[in-house]
Amino acid sequence: MFKNSILFLMSALVLMSMSSDKRAYQYYNNQGKVVKFNQLVKKIKDADIIMFGELHNNAISHWMEYELVKALYAERGDKLILGAEMYESDQQLLVDEYISGKVKYKYFKEQARLWPNDKTDYHPILAYAQENKIPFIATNIPRRYAAIVNNGGFESLDSISNEAKKYIAPMPIKYDAELACYKNMLSMMGGHVPASMKNIAKAQAMKDATMAYFILKNWRSGECFFHFNGGYHSANYESIVWYLKQANPDLKIVTIATTEQENVNNIDKESLKEADFILVVNENVTKTY
Repeated sequence: MFKNSILFLMSALVLMSMSSDKRAYQYYNNQGKVVKFNQLVKKIKDADIIMFGELHNNAISHWMEYELVKALYAERGDKLILGAEMYESDQQLLVDEYISGKVKYKYFKEQARLWPNDKTDYHPILAYAQENKIPFIATNIPRRYAAIVNNGGFESLDSISNEAKKYIAPMPIKYDAELACYKNMLSMMGGHVPASMKNIAKAQAMKDATMAYFILKNWRSGECFFHFNGGYHSANYESIVWYLKQANPDLKIVTIATTEQENVNNIDKESLKEADFILVVNENVTKTY
């Protein structure tokens, strides 16, 4: 009797410890079921394209991107391609030179217009790609051309040179102003949208179209393209994903979204709509900037 009481007490203490345990993150599928890391890798490894929607200052997002790169490389080897929003298409030569080992990071970072958090958040992935000779594609539109669209709409790109047009999606691009990802950008500004801001959704679409274009330009059947981007660029199967599907409806695309919550032991139902898999991170995890 005494022995049974002790076992019961120990079990209760273990359960109490587990319930009060501070988890940093948890993966869920879009049905709300917990998915372990190794299970996630098995479920995504055969995709044509994997879109990881990160929160740019979320340390767990960046760590998970790095860990998934390693896991996918173990599964796919030389059939793996990496790409990211954080590197712009006119930087591809610099990226290639770094990956090849010809240029050191100290010179690369001086010329590549890197994000302020590159050294901690993106360079580790780039360095892993260099070590293992994994192709890495700079997919995003050069910011100067996105600014042109923001100022004057799509037609303003007609005036740039043919050389410059190599760094953007071929014009004209499809644009659906009714897609929630673009419509919501304007609705968040309230009832009156200033004239100077009316093209902001078009600039966003130009980024999405360009990233989709360079993903597909560098992907071949049988390969896996793993792309990193801000969550808004792939949430709800819109944005980049919409452009990918417009170009090739048969693509097997898997999406991962990131969200922050106070408690990672459950998931907000609204988050389930965002992606195939959702990385829920404790909102108190240290930010990278």
